Amino acid sequence: MFKKSFTLLSLLLVSSLQFSYASPAPNFKLPTSNGEISLSDFKGKVVYVDFWASWCAPCRKSFPWMNKMQTKYESQGLQIIGISLDSRRRMADKFLEEMPALFKIAYDTEGKTADEYKVQVMPTSFLIDRSGQILLTHKGFKTKHEAALQKEFEKALKK
Repeated sequence: MFKKSFTLLSLLLVSSLQFSYASPAPNFKLPTSNGEISLSDFKGKVVYVDFWASWCAPCRKSFPWMNKMQTKYESQGLQIIGISLDSRRRMADKFLEEMPALFKIAYDTEGKTADEYKVQVMPTSFLIDRSGQILLTHKGFKTKHEAALQKEFEKALKK
């Protein structure tokens, strides 16, 4: 099960891009506020899966940027999916009242999907190509990485 024993220091200090060697993204099926969502629902799209939690300070900074990216690139085939790892859904919903998402939100209250993706730091994101392969992993969130991430989105969307 997803380990909720992160130290605040490790959450604040870690932020990095890691390029993957085209490994398949684990499929998931998770509840949303109005049904369920599966990664396989978005085959043929470029998907950015972002694991977040209401208590994560860098997550607050990432939401406006993800909203901007979803709006800018949706017509080109980008779908951002934010997966809340809050053990209580009402905590995630309260966060979303303050930081509305213009992208899809799913709830992984037991952390099983996070375990499959080997999430260790909050937030952790995965850029997945149109065929379901993980292109890169991004741990943490700092505004100085926004331009590099955006370039990776653009490269993936051109394929």
